[in-house]
Amino acid sequence: MKTSASWSSRIGFILSAAGSAIGLGAIWKFPYTAGTNGGAVFFLLFLLFTVLIGLPVLLAEFYIGRKSGKNAVDAFKTLAPGSLWHWVGRLGVLACFILLSFYSVVGGWVLNYVVHAFSGSVDAGTDFGALFGQTIADPRGVLFYQGLFMLMTVWVVRSGISGGIEKANKYLMPALFILFLVLVVRSVSLPGAMAGVEFLLKPDWHYFNPQTMLVALGQAFFALSLGVSAMITYAAYLGEKQDVFRSANSVMWLNLLVSLLAGLVIFPAVFAFGFKPDQGPGLIFVVLPAVFQHIPFGEVLFAVFMVLVSFATLTSAFAMLETVIAAVIRNDESKRRSRTWQIGLAIFLVGIPSALSFGVMQDFTVFGKTVFDLWDYLITAWIMPVGALCISLFVAWVQDRHTVINHMRSGSTMPALVPQLWYNALRYLTPIAIVLVFANTLGWI
Repeated sequence: MKTSASWSSRIGFILSAAGSAIGLGAIWKFPYTAGTNGGAVFFLLFLLFTVLIGLPVLLAEFYIGRKSGKNAVDAFKTLAPGSLWHWVGRLGVLACFILLSFYSVVGGWVLNYVVHAFSGSVDAGTDFGALFGQTIADPRGVLFYQGLFMLMTVWVVRSGISGGIEKANKYLMPALFILFLVLVVRSVSLPGAMAGVEFLLKPDWHYFNPQTMLVALGQAFFALSLGVSAMITYAAYLGEKQDVFRSANSVMWLNLLVSLLAGLVIFPAVFAFGFKPDQGPGLIFVVLPAVFQHIPFGEVLFAVFMVLVSFATLTSAFAMLETVIAAVIRNDESKRRSRTWQIGLAIFLVGIPSALSFGVMQDFTVFGKTVFDLWDYLITAWIMPVGALCISLFVAWVQDRHTVINHMRSGSTMPALVPQLWYNALRYLTPIAIVLVFANTLGWI
């Protein structure tokens, strides 16, 4: 039996799926990764790889979810009964559980910065490096804000697909784009801002090398939240009249647009005030707040920006939690509220060591890594690449070719050649690319 829950509209699904992909990866990771890898060359490669590699895997997850109409585990049981493929779904559910346990820690940092911004405690005299260090090292603060972030996530997901996740995303995602556009206009109008725009959009081909290509490939792969079955879960609530090709295309371009807007907010401001674009992960928490202090109404704009980041962080968290909840309740929506509270509490408890990894537990390491870094490494370097590779192989090599293509044509208005091209890319190009990303992440190449 297919799930009884469903999206109330196509746009609701697109905004929710885009919200799953648009998180800290687009707003936090993309700018600092682009900044350390040449700007425009990196962005062009990221764009190319997202279209050629990320999109086929996204569509593969849509196929598994919509075809089965089940959660991430039961989807594989339905499409390949009696096989071990359901362990791919189990791996995805486990990944979302662990991922949210430490993602909620970063989400808590963002909420803490929202409070910093609106309380007036941030001004031109603030040492932002010291502020960030204090923020992530304070045990009571990080646990409080991690708990608040999980509470907000649980509160939305407990209300279900159309009544909770879809309704929240219909407000959060448009608000995110509006706030971004306001900040882009302000940033690019600063004196000297065009140097930042050129850095992001005018290629310097000296940066075109194998390492930049592999980093861009990795960013394209992770930007769409692939490999952890979140998109399988969301697609399970789709009807067969939905055009999955157009929906996936919309999700992909929205993700690319947010990455571009994030770059247009950050780099023009960074260049306008003489900062370096290659500041690394501290760009959003250390460099950017300092930049805003040089802008008229900068404190207000910084507060707006942090609210925007919190929106994006929450929409990704909804998808992670929903993937776990759907696998637990197995289409029995009467269990949703109680199970959501229980699992949300469990994720919070598992995340406590990650939250304390920058303070009282910073000296506790496993294989030379803090708990936070260990979970991050296991998910991003192992589980996500393996999950995406398995999903690609499952759809392109295990499922019947005609069944796959005919199903993907259902509801689609795309030319008949498009599903064929997608299938061939998924069958040959995508697995090779994922193996390359995997090998690069592990330092094998």
